[in-house]
Amino acid sequence: METNKRVKYARMIYFILAILFTLCIIVQFYLAGVATFLNAEAWIKHVLFVHLFGFNLPIFMLIFAIIGALPQWAYWQLFGVFASIFLMYFTVNVNTIAPWFGPLHIIVGILLFTLSCAIAFKSWHFFFKHTKRKQEKI
Repeated sequence: METNKRVKYARMIYFILAILFTLCIIVQFYLAGVATFLNAEAWIKHVLFVHLFGFNLPIFMLIFAIIGALPQWAYWQLFGVFASIFLMYFTVNVNTIAPWFGPLHIIVGILLFTLSCAIAFKSWHFFFKHTKRKQEKI
């Protein structure tokens, strides 16, 4: 019985982290917009904010995916998140050597946002589908 609670809470936390990660990506887009259209000093906030959540939230998501015994799709999606975040850093840092990589930063950001939404929706569906199914068995 204790294992079921552990799995349930880990899946719930995974879902909450997925939503939080998606919201952080939206904030990143907003900060980039502020820096582009209002105040260039906001680039510092854009850079600092990504260091707070960029790899940290997906690492915690991975930990809770393991604890929650999530299906294989969750690990592949997290692999996509880690690869996208790496590409985000790559497109910014290689821009001085190969300037044509810079514009890919925004494209990868859009892909990362799409992936984060997919993770949030899929984990929501998975969590609540399993919760409903278990309540029907009782």
